[in-house]
This record gives sequence, structure tokens and C-alpha cells, in this order.
Amino acid sequence: MALSPDEMANAMIANMKEKTGKTLAQWITIAKKSGAEKHGLIVKHLKSEHEMTHGFANLVAHKTLKSDAGNASGDDELVAAQYAGPKADLKPIYDALIKAANACGKDVEISPKKSYVSLRRHKQFAIIQPSTKTRVDLGLNFKNEPAADRLEKSGSFNAMVSHRVRLEKSADVDKDVKAWLKKAYSQA
Repeated sequence: MALSPDEMANAMIANMKEKTGKTLAQWITIAKKSGAEKHGLIVKHLKSEHEMTHGFANLVAHKTLKSDAGNASGDDELVAAQYAGPKADLKPIYDALIKAANACGKDVEISPKKSYVSLRRHKQFAIIQPSTKTRVDLGLNFKNEPAADRLEKSGSFNAMVSHRVRLEKSADVDKDVKAWLKKAYSQA
């Protein structure tokens, strides 16, 4: 049986000193001393200056920035932070998407991150991100799906998904969005 993302991360952390020569705590110190404050810059620094593989560099960057769910005090707090302040009015859109995602099957895994929520099955099939004060973006992963109307190619939105749907009110989570979620789920 495949390992969960948390199990994979824990295995990498357990093997980090053997594989890289340093512990996670030592790598976090190095990452902080680099002065890089963004995920991609930390990964780039670790790969170029320390010849770290992408997987380990990505893990260290997440742990350094505390942007993975395992570093938060709880999933609810991560979601609450995403929909705080000027984005508070977007929470009903998120709630409608979670309800639609859960209707896809009992094996839907909801994994909040610092700035978005990942929806997984065997692999990630969608992300929910409050991108602006007035819009939530639903990112979907499809195999060979043409863009049409509201279903657009992801473009520069997020490289982890193939398509995006822009949602401005909970009523936008309609039969089309539910069908796209179900299709992405079925392909995961």
C-alpha cells in the first residue's frame, strides 16, 4: 500500500541525516541563514549551493516556512487564516466546494496548507485557493481535458493543476463545477 504524504515526509526526515549528511534541524538553520524567504528561493538555494535533491529541498523549505499542515496547530486554523479579514466573505464558497468534494467519494483527503487546500485521493486532484478578496480559484487536475467557458487552462495560476475555475459566490459551485470535481477525482 502506498504511503500517505505525512508518512512519506516522516520517512524522508528519518533518513535525512544518512542521505544528506545533516538533520532536518541543521538544514532549517542553513535555510534560514540563506536569507531566502520564499519557498522556491529556499529550494533553489539548497539545490544549487548544497547539491540537495529536489525532494529533500522541498521538504526543508516547507518545514522552514512552516507551510505544511504538519507544522500548523490544526487544519481548522490553516483554513481560518486563509479566510480571515478581507477574504471572510469567501468562506461559503470554500464550504460549498468541500461539500461537493466529499460527495465524490469516501476516500477524499482534505489537506490544508498555508495558502490553499489540497484535495487528494491517490494523488492530488484539486486545490482550493482564495486568490483575491473577491475570488476563490478551484484548480483541477485533468488528463486531456480541453478548456471551455469557465474551465480554463491553469496558466500561471498554479503548476500543480492543469485547469482553473474562478468562483466569486457560492452559487458558482453549480452542477458544472461538481461534475468537473467528480471527473478530476475519478482520474486521481
